[in-house]
Amino acid sequence: MLTHTDAHRIDCNRSCAWGVVAMVDAARPRPGRSVTSKVMAILTAFSPSTPELTLNEMSRRTGLPLSTVYRLATELVEWGALERVASAGYRIGLRLWEVGSLALRSRALNEIVLPFMQDLYEATHENVHLAVLDGHEALYVERVTGRRSARVRTRRGERLPLHATGVGRVLLAYAPPEFQREVVAAGLTRYTPHTTVAPGLLRQTLAEVRRTGVAVARDELTPGRISVAAPLLDAHGAAVAALSVVVSASGADVQRLIPAVRTAALCASRQLRALGHDFSIPTAAATAGP
Repeated sequence: MLTHTDAHRIDCNRSCAWGVVAMVDAARPRPGRSVTSKVMAILTAFSPSTPELTLNEMSRRTGLPLSTVYRLATELVEWGALERVASAGYRIGLRLWEVGSLALRSRALNEIVLPFMQDLYEATHENVHLAVLDGHEALYVERVTGRRSARVRTRRGERLPLHATGVGRVLLAYAPPEFQREVVAAGLTRYTPHTTVAPGLLRQTLAEVRRTGVAVARDELTPGRISVAAPLLDAHGAAVAALSVVVSASGADVQRLIPAVRTAALCASRQLRALGHDFSIPTAAATAGP
């Protein structure tokens, strides 16, 4: 396996050759992956389950040559997007957290909703999650938990499936029908024996969520865990986010949790509307360049 030290030695010995290659590439454009796409491939190769990666692992995950990975990783370290670790690997750097914290939709949403999440935690002493829709997944943007809370796999910045989580079902239930069809057509992964993967049954479940204003996911993503979720609605009735409590299935009183979650979501929704912030999800048309 090529270590970081080996890669550094190779870079020193062949820097001139790489420089020539770079000049030739710059002078003769050709179709292929852009530098931006390569950098994004490296950054997105990291995940909550693999927070540290070696150069070889990054190369294998991205499909990029080892020399390209090393060159871009070195630049990302200099900028602060990556950090080197003692095990000859890399991890995401604080500069990315700094830039990510400027995302207005998430920051403003968190600041407004967090007090209601804290109230919900005080009432239940269980995990409280806030998630938004991003692509075909639920992106978890905030979490309040404590020592007495059930252990869960969810963390801020993690993405989880829409069909197998409480917040995901809420976001999916309030999404347009064509979006729901896209999610179903992409395939419904089974995570436990209780995961809803039948399209017809999922449609019935989503209709019930719209009718009651609450979603309950029992043992769907993680055995022994129940998620109770409710939407945060804007002035047009669209779900801009979802709030949930995740508890241990053992001895859980779901009927007691439902009104608590629904009340917290209603109060947070009212505050969002009163402050007049636009938390609508950007569309492809709105984000496309001229």
